[in-house]
Amino acid sequence: MWFMMNQAQSDLQKYWLYAPWLALFTIFYNLAEGVISIYFGAQDETLTLFGFGIDSFIEVMSGLGILAMILRIRKDPEVPRSQFERTALRITGTSFYMLAAGLGATALYNLFTAHKPTTTIPGLIISLISIAIMWLLVMGKRKVGQTLRSTPILADANCTKVCIYMSVVLLVSSLIYHFAGFGFVDSLGAIGLIYFSINEGKEAFEKAANVGDDCCVEE
Repeated sequence: MWFMMNQAQSDLQKYWLYAPWLALFTIFYNLAEGVISIYFGAQDETLTLFGFGIDSFIEVMSGLGILAMILRIRKDPEVPRSQFERTALRITGTSFYMLAAGLGATALYNLFTAHKPTTTIPGLIISLISIAIMWLLVMGKRKVGQTLRSTPILADANCTKVCIYMSVVLLVSSLIYHFAGFGFVDSLGAIGLIYFSINEGKEAFEKAANVGDDCCVEE
């Protein structure tokens, strides 16, 4: 019995080590994804891909808040959110709203001028990679969260799932444009990103205000 208790405690400690590494990987992956997406989005004049890249940078700020949260909970689950976490959440929420406004204005302009991207092939490649990586992250975070019985980590897994939905929006819009050549699809894809951006911004402000503390609404 004593051996089994020690083994269980050892397993918990191991998973508490995994949790911050998952958060760090999420941060650095989104940073790389953001740089690449914005570069090709601007070069190919693809609004959906460009907006996807901006979203990735916002997710970096969100990821920093998640990392701080994990380190706080690992040290003492009863300690309330730090000022850094709250500030990160407010900046994240504001950034999501600004992204939604910018995408909305540009999408309307592109629809009015019948603008077409040069190509959406980079969007196809990036979205497929993102879907695969984010799905692995969701599985990893769920495993860690279930083992540690941590609602915040499980909530973070649900938030990461939203990134998969956004990647699917990018994939679908890129596929339709690539094979059908409908220029307006790029703007419609951007509108899809707007929907998720507004929801993410709302959730960030709710968390900062301690409404549904450490939770994330699953889409």
